[in-house]
Amino acid sequence: MRVVPRRLFGRLTALLSALLIAGLVGAAPASADPAPTSLLTPPGANDWSCKPSAEHPYPVVLLHATFLNSSSWSALAPTLAQEGYCVYALNYGGSFVGGDLIGGLGPMAKSAEQISAFVDRVRTATSSEKVDIVGHSQGGMLPRYYMKFLGGADKVHSLVGVAPDNHGTTWGAIGWLIRFFPPATNLVCTSCTEQLRDSDFIKKLNEGGETLPGVHYTVIATKYDEFATPYTTAFLDGPDVKNITIQDVCPNNRVEHLGLPADPDAVHLVLNALDPEHATPVRCS
Repeated sequence: MRVVPRRLFGRLTALLSALLIAGLVGAAPASADPAPTSLLTPPGANDWSCKPSAEHPYPVVLLHATFLNSSSWSALAPTLAQEGYCVYALNYGGSFVGGDLIGGLGPMAKSAEQISAFVDRVRTATSSEKVDIVGHSQGGMLPRYYMKFLGGADKVHSLVGVAPDNHGTTWGAIGWLIRFFPPATNLVCTSCTEQLRDSDFIKKLNEGGETLPGVHYTVIATKYDEFATPYTTAFLDGPDVKNITIQDVCPNNRVEHLGLPADPDAVHLVLNALDPEHATPVRCS
């Protein structure tokens, strides 16, 4: 049984509480030339000499969740590299206090600009026309903004969202913190208020259709999600979309939001989504 350790959940809640009370953190502006590597880079990622193979022609860009950083891909990144993919991981939306360590806090439109610059850097380094994107939570939803409003649709082959909050979130267990004092929340974690289900950002993102032609979409969600709530917020409506609830594949899997990027069954589903022609049955760990 894989659940969030009570200690880890408590630390995350305490972190958010401290940031909201302090009210001293502003979101860092988007960098026009994001750093290609950092101490947080997961194993197997950001080898800028990597050249995509004929078997895996699209480099994979990994995008972390709110409050996290690229080290959250420490299970998926090396797995992809071992499978022969060129893998890249970006730290985006950092704060002045947490830097890249506590990412995904800044205004999401600015974070999308960081994603745009990073994708272009990956495409240039690998001589690739398009990339595949795998994103967790905000990182699975935000690329849709990049594709819809920043010209990214022609640069993305497929988007795999791991528990993305595509229709916003009530924030589940920490929703009361997010809504307690909106001005402080917005100052400390702009993306937290922008990810609320009734936010202008979410309305703009989904207005006029949830998908774009030419992009393949896969969504992987868990019924035990406690942050992207309700978990059905993940699912997209449109052509070329595959929505997967992990418990429909592995009924005994109780993985939650934070554990999903490293969950063996979810990792298997990501591999299948990136290479559907060679997809294999999930063994259910």
